[in-house]
Amino acid sequence: MKRKQENNPVPLEDQLCYAIYSAGIAIQRVYKPLLDELELTYPQYLVLNVLWREDEQTVGGIAEKLALESSTLTPLLKRLEAAGLLRRTRNPENERQVVVALTGQGRELRSKAGCLGDALLSASGQSPANLSELNRDVRTLRDNIYKHIGSWTSPD
Repeated sequence: MKRKQENNPVPLEDQLCYAIYSAGIAIQRVYKPLLDELELTYPQYLVLNVLWREDEQTVGGIAEKLALESSTLTPLLKRLEAAGLLRRTRNPENERQVVVALTGQGRELRSKAGCLGDALLSASGQSPANLSELNRDVRTLRDNIYKHIGSWTSPD
């Protein structure tokens, strides 16, 4: 009788997915006090970041850039709108589309949010060049995985 080969999982600390996951949590913990001062959550910061790069986007466009479902994004947008940071309007050329645009207050927040990158740089103990290279490598990994599973287009 042939013995079944065991296929045990790799220990957690040796799994790339766990290293990336736990690094993401660590980064969010560095950002949290700064985001608290800005009265933002991390997901709200990500939405604003997309709009700071290119204002006036559809809900679907923002959701695609963040790899989220529109239904997940809508509550975030409602809270940001209630805070006066953005406004949502129907596209007059296509009533099914909702266009999201920054308010003056939302645009002003951009300059205050720049401190997040400085905080990460300080906490990481890495040089800007090292973090840039790591970022490039992780984005390449992400993009290759999505090409393989075929369900997302990188906003880069």
